[in-house]
Amino acid sequence: MSRSPLPYNSKILELFRNPKNLGKMEDATVSAVAGNPLCGDMIIFYLKINNKDVIEKASFESYGCAANIATSSIVTEMIKEMKIEDAWNISWKSVIEAVGGVPSVKFHCGILAVGALKRALRTYCKNKGVSPDWLPKELTFEEKQALEEEELAKILSKRMKAEEEK
Repeated sequence: MSRSPLPYNSKILELFRNPKNLGKMEDATVSAVAGNPLCGDMIIFYLKINNKDVIEKASFESYGCAANIATSSIVTEMIKEMKIEDAWNISWKSVIEAVGGVPSVKFHCGILAVGALKRALRTYCKNKGVSPDWLPKELTFEEKQALEEEELAKILSKRMKAEEEK
């Protein structure tokens, strides 16, 4: 039985082949990781935020599929020159729209990208010792999904290790 490739649109393929803002940012104000390399999809976001809470630069490292790389890339483009409060309001659905859509089995890539962004912004606020009104005390859907993917990867890793030891 063979698997057929996923029907990615031309924008996804272009961002996969030529991602924007790819790479580690040495002078980042904050960074955040979402995902787990054991399951295949992982994102690290780097943000350079100025003293007026505007995102001056954003970059990412991504380990995963074309949709993971494309959604991470588009998020970095969407948030440049944006106030952190406005960046916080980006939804995974708007990310999926911005890349022209993805197959439904790849929605989690947009969710993971937004989860990483929100983690970075939450960490930034925590590091500054501020709790703005717009920052919810509870984790968002995207943040919870990122945690669930990470927990699932840990469980699978333990199971695989146990199987290898048999």
